[in-house]
Amino acid sequence: MAIIGGLDAPTSSYMMQTINIFKIPQLTYGSFAQEEFQSTKLSSLYCMVPNENYQYMGVIQLFLHFGWTWIGVFTFETKGDHFLRKMQLLLLQNRICVAFIQKIPEHINLENFPELFVSITITSNKLIDQKASVFLVYGDSLTIAWLRTVMVLHDPENKESTLFRKVWILMNTIDFILTGFQRSWDLQLFHGALSFTVHSREVPGFTEFLQVIKPSTHKDGFLQEVWQQLFDCIFSKANLPSTLSGTCNGEENLENLPAPLFELQMTGQSYSIYNAVYAVAHSLHEAVRSRTQAREIQRVEFLDLQPWQVLPVSLCNDACSPGYWKKRAEGKAFCCYDCVPCPEAKISNQADMDDCFECSQDHYPNKEKKGCILKPVMFLTFEETLGHSLASTSVCFFLLTSWVLGTFMKHRNTPIVKANNRFLTYTLLVSLQICFLSSLLFLSQPGKVTCLLRQPTFGITFSVAISSLLAKTITVVVAFMATKPGSQMRKWVGKRLAFWAVFSCSLCQVCICILWLSTSPPFPELDMHSELQEMILQCNEGSASFFYCVLGYMGILAIASFIVAFLARKLPDSFNEAKFITFSMLAFCSVWISFFPAYLSTKGKAMVAVEVFSILSSSAALLGCIFLPKCFIIVLRPDLNHREQLIKRN
Repeated sequence: MAIIGGLDAPTSSYMMQTINIFKIPQLTYGSFAQEEFQSTKLSSLYCMVPNENYQYMGVIQLFLHFGWTWIGVFTFETKGDHFLRKMQLLLLQNRICVAFIQKIPEHINLENFPELFVSITITSNKLIDQKASVFLVYGDSLTIAWLRTVMVLHDPENKESTLFRKVWILMNTIDFILTGFQRSWDLQLFHGALSFTVHSREVPGFTEFLQVIKPSTHKDGFLQEVWQQLFDCIFSKANLPSTLSGTCNGEENLENLPAPLFELQMTGQSYSIYNAVYAVAHSLHEAVRSRTQAREIQRVEFLDLQPWQVLPVSLCNDACSPGYWKKRAEGKAFCCYDCVPCPEAKISNQADMDDCFECSQDHYPNKEKKGCILKPVMFLTFEETLGHSLASTSVCFFLLTSWVLGTFMKHRNTPIVKANNRFLTYTLLVSLQICFLSSLLFLSQPGKVTCLLRQPTFGITFSVAISSLLAKTITVVVAFMATKPGSQMRKWVGKRLAFWAVFSCSLCQVCICILWLSTSPPFPELDMHSELQEMILQCNEGSASFFYCVLGYMGILAIASFIVAFLARKLPDSFNEAKFITFSMLAFCSVWISFFPAYLSTKGKAMVAVEVFSILSSSAALLGCIFLPKCFIIVLRPDLNHREQLIKRN
C-alpha cells in the first residue's frame, strides 16, 4: 500500500521512477531539495521533513549571529551541485565569503594511489586553513568518514589536531559510519559538530525498548549485523572479515556505547519514520481522503550566547575596530579588506563598518573617531579675556566721554564752548556715550531682543554723531559766508540750521533701520558649521543688504563731512574745528574701510570682536580729535579761553 524509505535524493528518485507507475506512495524521511520531484503533479513522493532550502536560511542566520564571514565548504562531487548553487547565492546576498569549496570524491579508488594521495593532500591543506575557522559540510556518512580519515593521516598520533580548532556545521543529521578500524580513534570531532536536525519528540517506551532488545531474543539478521558493527565483534556462525575481533554473545548492553556510535534517544530521522508509519496507518484507517497539514517553519532563534562562550572567530582578516572602515582589498573577495582610519569629521562606532559617517550637526568626532561629543555653545562674553578687555575699554571711554560732557557743561559760558555751538557739542558727546555703550550689546548673550537692538542702535547713534560733525562744519562755512556784506546766509546762522541738519541726516538712517526691522529683522541662531568642535551662538543679520546699507549710509555721511571739513579747514575763523573734523573723519573712514575685509574673513566670536573694536576705535577717534584740544585749553590753559583769543588777524 505504501513504501517508507529513501534517505537521500538519488535513492528516492530511483524508487519514484518505479513505483509511480503503480501509484504507490513513497514517504521519504530524508531532508533534501525537492524541486526535481515537484516538477510533475503526478509525483507519488511525500516528504516527512521540510524542504532542505529552509535549512539554508538557518545556516545563514547562524553565520550572521556569530559574525562568521569566511567559511570553508566540503561537499560531494555531484550530489552537492544544487546545494552549492543555492548556498552561494545566499552567502553573496548576506556578504559572507567562501574561503574554499572542496569536493569529496564519492568513490575511493585505492588502485589509483597517486590520484588518491593528491586528493588527500588537498583536503588536508584545506583543513589546516589558518583563517577559516568554520567548515560547512554537505554530504552523508561517507563524507564524514573521508574527512575523518584525512585527519588521522595528517596527524597519526591524533592528539591536538582532531578538531583543527574548527567549528564543524553539518547540513544534515548524519548517521555516522564507524567501522572496526575507526573505533579506536578519538571521537572528539563528533562531540564538537553542530548539526541541523529534523524536529523530534520523545516517544514513550522507545528507550526502554532499546534497553531490552538483543540478538539473543530477537532473531533478526539485520540486528545481528548492526550488533557486530557496534560492538566490533562476530557471531560464531557469521562469515565476517577477520578484521573484527572478539566474539558476540548477544547480551551486550547498548547503554555502554558512546553517543557518536549509538544514541538511546530517537533521532530526527527515526522520528520522521515513526511519523510516516502513523501517517500511513491513519490514511488507511480513514481510507477516504489524505489530509496534509502545512508544517510551520519557524525562524531559527538563538539564546543569549556570545561568540567567546561557544565558538571561534571565522574571518578572512581581523575585524576593523571602531574608528576604522573597511576598504576592499584589490584582487580579493569582498570579505577581505584593509582597515583604513576614518577621515576628518567622520567616525565609525562599531567594528567592521563599511564606511564612516558624520556626526549630527550638534556633535563632533572624538580624538579616536569612535564616537561623537556634544558641541559646547560659544559666544563672546564678558567673562573671557577678550570680552572683558573690550567691555572694560567701552566703560572707560564712556566715563571719559561723560567727564568731557560734564566739563563742557560746567564751562558752558566760556568762549571756547559757546563758539562751537553748544547744542551740537552736547549732541555729539551724548551720541558718543551711546556708541560706547552700544558695544556692550555685542558682548552679551545673543537673544531675540539683543539681536534686534545691536545693529540699529549702533547705526543710528553713529549717524547722529557724524551728522553733528557735518552740521558743525556746515555752520562754520555758513558763518564765514554770512560775514560778507549783503549776504543772505545770515538768516541761517544759529541753532535752526544745526538742528535740521542733524535731524534730517539721522532720520534717513532711522528709516532704513525701521524698514530693516519690519521686513527681515535680525535673529539669534546657532552656527554649527563654522567651527568643528563648537556651536557658535550668534545674531543672524536677517538681511545682509540692509546691514551694508546702514554701513554705507554712515560712510556717505563720513565722506561728506570729510570733504566739507577739508575745504573749510583754512577759513579765517576763530577756533575753527574744520581741521579737527578732517582728522577725525580721516581716522573714522580708515577704521571702517579696514573693517570690511577683517569682518568678512573672520567667523564666530572673532567677527563680533572685530565689529566691537571698530566701534570703540572709531568712537575714540572722534572723541580724541574733536575734544582733546578743547579740554586741554579748558583744563590746563584757561588763560587762552578768553574773548581776546577769538580775534585773529591774517
